[in-house]
Amino acid sequence: MRIEFISTGDEVLSGQIVDTNAAWISQQFFDQGRTFTRRHTVADDLASLIDIITETSHRADVVIMNGGLGPTSDDLSAEAAAKAMGVPLTLSQAWYDHLVAKYAKSNRSLSVSNEKQAWLPQGSEVVDNPVGTACGFSFKFNRARFYFTPGVPSEFKHMVAEQILPDIQQRFATVSVPTLIKIKTFGISESVLNEQLQALNLPDSITLGFRVDFPMVEIKLLSTNSADLQQARARVVAEIADFILFEGDFSFAEYLQKMMLDKGKTLSLAESCTGGMIASELIAVAGSSGYLDSSHVTYSNESKSRLVNVKQTTLANHGAVSIEVAAEMAEGAMLNAGVDFGIAVSGIAGPGGGSDEKPVGTVAFALSSKTGTYSQLLFIPRWSRQGIRTVALYIALDMLRRALLGLDLAAEFGSVERRDERVEEK
Repeated sequence: MRIEFISTGDEVLSGQIVDTNAAWISQQFFDQGRTFTRRHTVADDLASLIDIITETSHRADVVIMNGGLGPTSDDLSAEAAAKAMGVPLTLSQAWYDHLVAKYAKSNRSLSVSNEKQAWLPQGSEVVDNPVGTACGFSFKFNRARFYFTPGVPSEFKHMVAEQILPDIQQRFATVSVPTLIKIKTFGISESVLNEQLQALNLPDSITLGFRVDFPMVEIKLLSTNSADLQQARARVVAEIADFILFEGDFSFAEYLQKMMLDKGKTLSLAESCTGGMIASELIAVAGSSGYLDSSHVTYSNESKSRLVNVKQTTLANHGAVSIEVAAEMAEGAMLNAGVDFGIAVSGIAGPGGGSDEKPVGTVAFALSSKTGTYSQLLFIPRWSRQGIRTVALYIALDMLRRALLGLDLAAEFGSVERRDERVEEK
């Protein structure tokens, strides 16, 4: 089955508006076992709109066109559809009456501009819009069933979910809905993952895909054969177990929050080069106050001493970017807050500030708990300032994940080099 999606609008084409509708509807169709074969973006130009409607009518089974149904002069979708089919625009009396009644409720009369929204290509079926004033409409043209939808996301989503998807399910043959497994990895590149997993020779029923969400790489396993899918998952997990953060369609912060709350653990942070990024990542998830007690941005040496008890002698002897200072930061954050874990990060994110001994990309990490403190000095190569800070964020949170799961905190992260580490037991 060939399904195509057409986004209209100069703002979408020029990048002034991000086309969230296209991503959303792709996911909705995927969840029902149907995928788009093509997506198009077309300007508010009558000739271009007529061309794309005509072109897709000869190729697709279903075409969904989004946008251009408003009351203004650049809303051209209905006119373009009528011209493509060679039929006139006719007044939908039912939608006209609906608009008149809708405006009367707020003591307004229907304007000529808004009346335009009731003029549809002859032979069209109205697709109701209980949210706004622009109705959708549907018709068969050549081989394709067309659905025209408003661009306003709330109106579009309601129309697709409540009317268009059910109509497609009725008109077209039922399809098997595939199951998708998502595995989030960290510390291994997409190219290396691809080489290792292609060598597994997974069953033919499995579609293997990758998506980079820096610094993670998401592995996607898709199939309608549940037995093959579970077998493929087990083989993939066995192959790359050391690099897997978690499985599922949620964020790392959500995953960690569930573990922290389930285990009844609490956390305090001391951040230097990450400047609050770790705390920001965690508190983006509602309910994080159930485990995150506090966070300190200790950017200066003075604040490291004042807020998280780092000794001046430690700073003088080892420097701010050292496992000794990171360890005291983590311990101070934990003890001052009376929590189960303290995490600290202190590094040189660049572009300046590095030295031969400690070049840009050198970052010290520490995790302190009631059983002891583990600290490590890593070198994160090549990336920009933001890239170094983002990788540091994930390394710090991975240390927490490993502590919660009882794993070795000294993980390997591909090109990241470990230059020093220390364990202090209590």
